[in-house]
Amino acid sequence: MTFNEQELVSGCKQRNRLAQKQLYDVFGGKLFAICMRYIKNRTDAEDVLQDAFIKIYENIHSFRNDSPLEYWLRSVTVNTALNHLRQQKNWKDLSDIELHENGLADKEFTLADFQLQQLMGFIHELPVGCQTIFNLYAIEGYQHNEIAQKLGISEGTSKSQYSRARSLLQQKLNKEKRFDDGSVQRTQF
Repeated sequence: MTFNEQELVSGCKQRNRLAQKQLYDVFGGKLFAICMRYIKNRTDAEDVLQDAFIKIYENIHSFRNDSPLEYWLRSVTVNTALNHLRQQKNWKDLSDIELHENGLADKEFTLADFQLQQLMGFIHELPVGCQTIFNLYAIEGYQHNEIAQKLGISEGTSKSQYSRARSLLQQKLNKEKRFDDGSVQRTQF
């Protein structure tokens, strides 16, 4: 589907329902994938996506065309997902942990032998704090000082949660390395 970004934004600013539908049709799938990275329950992720689009439609006038529209939409969606997580009781469990738990956080490992869906499943199994910070840092590209500010935590907490997430993921990857032929090999990194 082709679209003109400026016309689409202009139509949404005028609250044109067809423009709003086209915005959803063009970006809804990508933004839902973002919601699913942060929210473990599909139904809740759908609710977060709906909330994100409400915010997008209500605040589209603040989009200034100084960055790609998709970047602004992603930012609104991530913030909406984070707000949802803050409202959950288990969000309060973020705390500083030892930075290099089991010495695994500094080791490099390869993801080439794993399918995206399998990796996303591993990420979804992480504790909420680790999963959130891993997504913000490794996938969204935020720096630890930005994450700390966004989440109201210390930069050290962000770093330690990321380190813990890497360690937990590495342990999962070490336990299972699958190949295209279905065979499994346990590996050490």
